[in-house]
Amino acid sequence: MKIIVDFELCESNAICVDVAPEIFHINEEDELEVLLEAPEERLRSKVEESVRLCPRQAISVEE
Repeated sequence: MKIIVDFELCESNAICVDVAPEIFHINEEDELEVLLEAPEERLRSKVEESVRLCPRQAISVEE
């Protein structure tokens, strides 16, 4: 699984960070960073929840 973020859509509202802080991070410039582009399978539920809760639908997963 690979995480894809459309940074043109992303508002860096940090919902994904709340759900999966081991995967997503907001830096000092208030921009989203993906810490793990290809997370382990054990994190799939957190990734899927982040995708589902993103208000701008900026996060997707590629298999």
